[in-house]
Amino acid sequence: MSLEGFSMRPLAAELSAALIGGRIDKITQPNKHSVILSVRQPGRNSMLQLSVNPQNPSLHIIAKPLENPPEPPVFCMVLRKYIETGRIADIRQHGLDRLFFIDIDTIGAKGSIVTRTLVIELMGKYSNIILLENNIIIDALRKIGQNSSRARTVLPGQEYELPPAQDKLNLFAIPLEEVLTRLQSNKEKKLFSALMDTCLGFGPITAREAAFSAGLSSDILIGELEPIDFKAIGDALTELCRLCTEKPSPCLLLGENKKLIAMAAFPIKHKKAESELSFPTLSEMLEVADRLIGSYVLPDKDRFKKLIKNELHRAVNKIDVLNREIEDAENAEEWRFRADNLMTCHYQFRDHADSEITVTDIYSETGEKITIPLDKRLTLIQNMQACYKKYDKLKRAQTYLLEQLEKCEEEVKYLSSIDSSLESSSSFGEIAEIHNELVSGGYLKEKPRKKNNDKPAQPFSFKAADGTEILVGKNNYQNDRLTFKTAAYNDIWLHTKEIPGSHVILRSGGESPNEETLLLAAQLAVHFSQAKSSSKVPVDYTECRYVKKPSGAKPGFVIFTNQHTLYITPDEEMLEAVLKLSSAENPASK
Repeated sequence: MSLEGFSMRPLAAELSAALIGGRIDKITQPNKHSVILSVRQPGRNSMLQLSVNPQNPSLHIIAKPLENPPEPPVFCMVLRKYIETGRIADIRQHGLDRLFFIDIDTIGAKGSIVTRTLVIELMGKYSNIILLENNIIIDALRKIGQNSSRARTVLPGQEYELPPAQDKLNLFAIPLEEVLTRLQSNKEKKLFSALMDTCLGFGPITAREAAFSAGLSSDILIGELEPIDFKAIGDALTELCRLCTEKPSPCLLLGENKKLIAMAAFPIKHKKAESELSFPTLSEMLEVADRLIGSYVLPDKDRFKKLIKNELHRAVNKIDVLNREIEDAENAEEWRFRADNLMTCHYQFRDHADSEITVTDIYSETGEKITIPLDKRLTLIQNMQACYKKYDKLKRAQTYLLEQLEKCEEEVKYLSSIDSSLESSSSFGEIAEIHNELVSGGYLKEKPRKKNNDKPAQPFSFKAADGTEILVGKNNYQNDRLTFKTAAYNDIWLHTKEIPGSHVILRSGGESPNEETLLLAAQLAVHFSQAKSSSKVPVDYTECRYVKKPSGAKPGFVIFTNQHTLYITPDEEMLEAVLKLSSAENPASK
C-alpha cells in the first residue's frame, strides 16, 4: 500500500517548508530500499527518508535513524560524492503523480554552483531513486536495461525520461467543468472507476471518498447519474482540493490485528475500520505506516528465511523416508523365525527341490504351520544362512535408522529455532550472528562475518509491574550468552516445553517472583516462540543453576532439571501493554 498521488500534493509542500535551504550533512543507506538524507539547518536537524520499498514507497521525515550496515553500498557512496554538503534548493511533485524531484545545489569547479537532482519515483515495484545532472543520469538505485523494460531504460550516461504520461486531468490545473465533462463521457463505467480514469493522482481511496462525499454510491454507473449528481461530485472534488491545499488532515485506518487498510491526506469517511489514527503531519503518518507495514527489511533476512524453509523441507522429507525404512526394518524378527525353523527341519527336505516349504512353527504353542519361501538356487543351509544375514542387516539398520531419525528430529527443532530468531531480528548485528550460526552449522557455504566495533546485539528487555527485569534472547547465540553469561545462577530461566523459542531470564536474584511477574515472563516465552498462536502452551521454568549445555551441543540447546511447568494461553492485553512500554528499546517486539 502506498499514499496516492493526490494526497502527496500537501506532502511536497510540507517537505519544502521543512527542508528547502538546508544542507545535506550526511547520507546513509540502511537497506536496499532506503536512502536517508540528514539535513542540517539553523536550530534544527532533519532526516529525510527516501524509500522505494514496493510495499510502501514514500519519502518523509523520520524521527529516529535506522541502523546502517558496516559498509555503505555503492549507490550511497555515489550520492555522498555528488550531493553530500549540497544545499536543498527545491522539492516538487510532478503534477499529481507519485514522482518527486529534489534539486540540490553543490559547489563545482572554481566555486561555481552545480545543481544536481534526485528523482524519486514512487510506483510500487517500479519505484526508483535516480541522480541527475543536466538531465543526464549519474546513477540509479535500480538500473533498468533493455532486457528489463521495453518502455524505457534507466542507466548511467543516458538522458532521463519521465515515466509514460497518463491521459488524466489535474484538478489543480484544469477547470472543474472540463473534468466533469470528461467524467460524463464514461457512461458505461462505475463512478469510482471513472473518477480514477479521469482525475490524475486518484486511486481507490480518493475516488471512493469523493463519491461518498457527493452522497453517491461509488459503484453507480455514470450513465445513471442526474445533472444534480454531477454538481454534487463537483462540490466533493472542490472540497477535497481545499482539504489538501489549506487543511491537510493525515489519516490512517486500521483493520483487524492493526492491519493498515487505508491512508490519505484527508479524513477517510467512506470506509469502516477498527480504529482511525490522525496525525499533525504527513511525515508522521508515513513513519507509522512504515512500521505497520513492516517496510524495513534487513539485508539477508529474506534470503535466510528461504534457506531455512528449504532445509526444513529437506529434513522433514528425510524423516518421512526414515520412518518408512524403520517400519520395514521392524520385520527383522520374521527373518529370524524363518532361519530358526529352517535350522530345525532342513533335513526333512531335499536341496534345490522346492521354491517354498511348509513346516510346523517351532514357536507356535498350537502347532500352526508356516510357509517359508526359498531360493531354489541355494541349498537349504544356504537359505537358512541368507535369512540370518537378512535379519542381522535389518537389526543393524534399525539401530542406525533410529539414530538418524533422532538426529533429523533434533535438526528440525534447531532449524525451527533459527526461523523464530529471524522473526525477532531487528538489527544488522543480530542478522550477522544468525549468518555465522548458519555458516558454522554447514548450511551456508560462506565465510563468517567479521565482528566490527559496533555494540553487540542486545536481548529484548522488559519491565514487570514490580520493576523486575525480564530478558529475552533473539537468536541461539544470544540465548547461550543470556543463559550462561548474563544471568545469575539463581535467576529464573523459562522456555516453552519442547517447542522452539527464545530463552527467557527473570532477574529474580534468588528471590521468589510474585505470581503476576512469573506469568508475564511465561507469556513472553510463548510470544517469542513458535507456539505464539496456540493455547495452553507448556512453559518450563527453573533456576539457571539447573540449566546445563552438553559438550558439543548446537547453539541454544540446553538440558535442565528441577523444572516446574506452567500452561499458558497468550493474553493479548497483558502482552500489548508490556510490548508497547518497551517498544522504544525493542522495535522488533511489535
